[in-house]
Parts: sequence; structure tokens; C-alpha cells
Amino acid sequence: MPDYKAPLRDLKFVTEEVLGLHDHYASLAGAEEATPDMVDAILEEGAKFAERVLAPLNQLGDQQGCQFKDGIVTTPDGFKEAYQQYVEGGWPSLSHAEEMGGQGLPESLGMMVTELVATSNWAWSMYPGLSHGAMNTLELHGTEAQQQTYLTKLVSGEWTGTMCLTEPHCGTDLGMLKTKATPNDDGSYRISGTKIFISAGEHDMADNIVHIVLARLPDAPAGTKGISLFIVPKFKVADDGSVGERNAVHCGSIEHKMGIHGNATCVMNFDDAEGFLIGPPNKGLNCMFTFMNTARLGTALQGLAHAEWAYQNSLAYAKDRLQMRALSGPKAPEKAADPIIVHPDVRRMLLTQKAFAEGGRALIHYCSMLVDTVKSGPEEEREQAETLLSLLTPIAKAFLTETGFEAANHGLQVYGGHGYIADWGMEQNVRDSRIAMLYEGTTGIQALDLLGRKVLMSQGETLKAFTKVIHKFCQANEDNDAIAHLIKPLNALNKEWGEITMQVGMKAMKDREEVGAASVDYCMYSGYVTLAYFWARMAVVAQQKLEQGDADAAFYQAKLHTAAFYFERILPRTKGHAQMVLAGAESLMAMDEAQFFNR
Repeated sequence: MPDYKAPLRDLKFVTEEVLGLHDHYASLAGAEEATPDMVDAILEEGAKFAERVLAPLNQLGDQQGCQFKDGIVTTPDGFKEAYQQYVEGGWPSLSHAEEMGGQGLPESLGMMVTELVATSNWAWSMYPGLSHGAMNTLELHGTEAQQQTYLTKLVSGEWTGTMCLTEPHCGTDLGMLKTKATPNDDGSYRISGTKIFISAGEHDMADNIVHIVLARLPDAPAGTKGISLFIVPKFKVADDGSVGERNAVHCGSIEHKMGIHGNATCVMNFDDAEGFLIGPPNKGLNCMFTFMNTARLGTALQGLAHAEWAYQNSLAYAKDRLQMRALSGPKAPEKAADPIIVHPDVRRMLLTQKAFAEGGRALIHYCSMLVDTVKSGPEEEREQAETLLSLLTPIAKAFLTETGFEAANHGLQVYGGHGYIADWGMEQNVRDSRIAMLYEGTTGIQALDLLGRKVLMSQGETLKAFTKVIHKFCQANEDNDAIAHLIKPLNALNKEWGEITMQVGMKAMKDREEVGAASVDYCMYSGYVTLAYFWARMAVVAQQKLEQGDADAAFYQAKLHTAAFYFERILPRTKGHAQMVLAGAESLMAMDEAQFFNR
């Protein structure tokens, strides 16, 4: 049976020792309650909930799946009860404003708990996960009345939320959406249309579901400039805040998916459903970006979750499974064969998983601390944090989901033929991880956002904000001989990053197709360099701890070994991506469409 153990030691290393979590919290307005003791207590309780309640439901949820009958969705056994425990524990309210019933703790602390919950059971975690984005949207763009009516119930966890964007004919291209919003005399709207791929769109876990829906007003301009955003509750809400009659929004069916069977992915039909405008008319996409940015970091976390889960389980198997002898001679002569962890290729897969999981953890929580700074950090630091976050969000979403899928596949491979069998849970992890590269914007869409919008449209200034951070780090450690083998290549790649960007930009001035042709390889290149920066930072701290004679020497030595592995065996992938970035669009675009014939 697969298992999960919350990696609290590594999580605290990354956040406290590398990223300076407690100094960071001291700089935030309103974060006085986030003391070291409070943080430790929250993480310990979050770990217990993830390990004891959610992890045992992960495989069961995959096997049972969600059931759909007559418009009603029933979640797998134990899911509803686990959600009630989640609500009773106050977990939904952790990082939301006290005036809305929240606990007022930093976003980054909520992200740490989310990592534990998500890794233990991704399908279950999506139910409260979608609510988090809905809460952020209402907090920033809802009226006071909307916040009192809907936000308070979402914060408490009594109700859950969704985001309703995609339609049968329109996925990424939201300018094509057809869902209509017709004004009523009382200020409400009648919402009509069909949305698909709506995660947690219908379920039996909460008293009400608050749908955040994109639709068009009758006089709206065409394209993305004519989209508005609406609140559409599953049940109408009475004046006293209680749940009233059923609204005209129903689940038409649930999708039969490759993975994440424990979460209902719904077709939602809106038949003149009562809705309420959020934000200004025709500015819905601007408001929805609040939701989408939250979701993109959440999906980046999914990549980390699948890498971590794969690593934990395949490592345990590799230590136990006996097959063949080590090429250099028996390592366990008293046994019939050696554990497979002695074989170099198995170690290659395990170290790749470890490098992506632990490096991804540093990137994710660095981004979540930037979210804190944007929201409530010192005024002089907010603009810089927002710039860095805008660059790193598409990198984190695309790169970590791609590498998370790679790590999940390595996990299955370590098990050999057993990995292909459902009992071990590794094939579920592969299936569950595959969607992460698709929703909230595919890898290609994230790459276009990164290279086209974030980098080239800012004339490289957004990129420079981060390459300066790396440059200063390399300067500060240029005399550190113990990690020179990390600092020198990182410094060189940091410079090359800017040079490649300039070359692509020059090509794009003559042919815009060059951006699309280069974007995915550019994004992956950016991800490998970004993770190299975080591995170098972790190595600096680990080296310092070893020099100080820290008692946890094995932990820090493992960090140095993994950093060296990343730089020697994974970071060279940048060479191939750089070459493909600069190869240009011709080999992609030269062939006539008619030549793409069926053979």
C-alpha cells in the first residue's frame, strides 16, 4: 500500500533556514500571530490531518471515483467526513481576513499546509482548493454586501467555490465564450450557458457551492474586452444569509477522466440562473486573473506534490526490493540479492525525483512569500515582489508540472512491472499528475505568457528583476570555494539567459512566430536555471551548517550531494533547450498544411 509522511524537516529547512520565514513574517503587517511556536503547531497538526485522514483515502478515492445520478454527485467514501473535520479544524479560514471570519495568518503559511494536504490526496484537496481562489476574487473585487453574504461562508468552509470559464467551443481562447448575462430589474442577472471541465462543480460535501462565472452582457463588445464576472450560487441565499431555494444551475454530467477520479469534473448548465456582477461590467477577465493566478500557483504545487509522493514511495520500495548484485560486488551478502537502491540507474531516478521535489519546494514557497509581500509587506518592497511573482508564476506552473510528471513516471519505473499494477499506487500517481500540464493554461500557454507578455513586452525588465537577484547571490558567494562548482555555472547560465532572451527578441521583431517557436524551450530553460538558483541557495546554507558542526549533519550532507547531482546530471539539459530556442521558427512553419497528411 502506498503511504505518505509529511516532510516537515525539509519544509522547515526551506522556509526557515533558506528563505528566512520568521524574519519575513516580522516584516508583514498583521502577521504578529505567526510566531515560530504558532507555525510549528499548525504544521504539526496539518501533518497529522494529511497523514492520518487524507492519505488513507487517496487510493480509495481513485478506485471508487465520484458517482453521478439524476444531477447529484456523490463523492467517495470518507471524503465528506474528512471535509467536515477540515472545517471543524478551522483550516479553510487560515489565511483570510479576520473581519471575514478568517485567522489573518500569512498566505505562505496556508501554502505550507496546502502542500501537506495536496500531496497526501490531490483529488480531495481540490474541493477546498478551488474555494481559495474564489475567496481571493471576492476579497479583492466583491462588494461589502457580497463579501458578507458569500465570502464569510467560504472562509468558514460551510460553502465551497468554483471557477467557471471553459465552454465546449472555447478553452484557452476565452474571447469566444457565449454564456449570456441578462440584467433583471432588481440588479441581479439571468445567467445562461454551458460550462465544462468544472472541478468540484457539484458534490455532497458542503451546504452550498458558489460558482464564479464568466459571461457576456447584452451590449458587450466582442472578444475578451466584453467579458464580465458573476457570482452564481447553487442555492439562492435568503436575506438572513441562510440557504434558500435551488438556483437554475445544474450538473449535466461528470467527465470520465484519466485520473483524479475522486474529484468531480462537471458539465454545468446555467438556465437563467440568478447571478450577481462582480467588479465593473466588461472587466471580468481582469478580475478573474486574481482567481487564475491563485490557481496557477496551486497547480504548480501539484507538480511538487506528485514528485514528492513518487519519491517517498519509490525510495521505500528501492530500499526493500531485492534484485541482482551491485556491479562492484555484493552490498548485502547475507541476502539473496542486493536492494535495488544500490544500482546507479535506480539512484538516477530517485535523485531526479528528490531534486525536483526539494527544488520545487523552495520555488513554490519563495513565490508564496512574494504573495505575502505584495499583500501586506513593506510598501517599498511590494512592486519588486509583484514583478518577481509575475515572472516566476508561469515558470513555476509550467516547469514544476512537467518535472512533476517526469518524477511520477520515474516512480513507476523504479517499481518495474509492479509499478504498472494498481495495488502499489504508482500508476495512479502518473495518471493524476498528467492533468497538471493542461489545466490553468497548458505548458504552451504558460510559455507564451512568460516569453511574450512577461519578458519581451517589458523589454526584458521583468526578467532582469530576477537575474539581478541571482547575480547578487553569485557575487556574495564568489569566494566560497566549497560551492564554487555551483556558483560558477549558475553565474554563467544567468548571463546566458539574458543573451538568449535578447536574440529571441531580435528575431521576434522580424517574425512574431519566433516567439511561439521558442517559448516552451525558453520556459523549460528558465525553469532549470531558476531551480539551480534555489539549489545553490540550499547548498550555501547546508555548507554553513556543516561548518558549524550541526548535529543534523546527514541531512545537510544529503543537500550538498543532491545539489551536485542537479548541477551535473540535470542542469546540462539547458544546453539542448538553448539550442532549440535559437533554432528559429523555420523548421516548424515551413511545411505547408496540406503536407500534414494522414498516411
